[in-house]
Amino acid sequence: MALPSRLVLLGHPVAHSVSPLFQNAALRGAGIPLVYEALDTPPAELDERLDALIAKRAAGNVTIPHKERVAARCARLTPVAERVGAVNTFRTEDGALTGHNTDVAGFDHLARMALGRSPLPRRVALLGAGGAAAAVLAAVGKWPGCEVMLFNRNAERREHLAERFAVVRHTTGDVVEAVKGCDIVVNATPLGLRPGDVLPAPIHALEPDAVVVDLVYGRAETPWVHAARAAGHTAADGLAMLLEQGALAFEWWFGVPAPRDIMREALEP
Repeated sequence: MALPSRLVLLGHPVAHSVSPLFQNAALRGAGIPLVYEALDTPPAELDERLDALIAKRAAGNVTIPHKERVAARCARLTPVAERVGAVNTFRTEDGALTGHNTDVAGFDHLARMALGRSPLPRRVALLGAGGAAAAVLAAVGKWPGCEVMLFNRNAERREHLAERFAVVRHTTGDVVEAVKGCDIVVNATPLGLRPGDVLPAPIHALEPDAVVVDLVYGRAETPWVHAARAAGHTAADGLAMLLEQGALAFEWWFGVPAPRDIMREALEP
């Protein structure tokens, strides 16, 4: 498999991302002569940047807010990316983009880790209606007997997403209603990326035994995960998902096993 000329992360913002830390550690560990770069790309600059990357035969990852737009720019999509309608991983083939989605498997890995030995939940509250939320729905749609309550304040976005995934049984614009009666509550919104963000859902509204999964991550626990744990909930942020989706992307780019231990160690204090 021919190496790409560049390996990048596209998003806005991307300064918080730790993907360059563990991907560059993986590249060094595997002896691959590339450097993984984070490129802050405002939405108005995305098309121009993609054109330049295609011309250079680049590969990489995509994060908020570009996953759906990059999917639309791809000449080819893997089956999972087509199902989700969002791309978090891409490469250039024959002068055009091919898009993939490793978030689906990454989320499944995170959820199973957070749940431990518990059975897969039947009632899921999903907060958000973007590309990350679509990946969650693609994953939980394979959980036996699962039903999702989908929350988003934008009625058009949430109803459009709900139409695509049969696992969504109810939708709402009220976050307190969304989390009522749910076994696991998943934040797939950007809330928590910026200091001062409100919590995705109030802790007091959660069921006493609800598991909290926050797809946002940071060097320390996200405020929502911290508050949930302080209230006695099992909770996990998105770091395990980030590592797993990154490892799967590495394998898709290069056709070799990802050095997961090296990637994990790169993020240890």
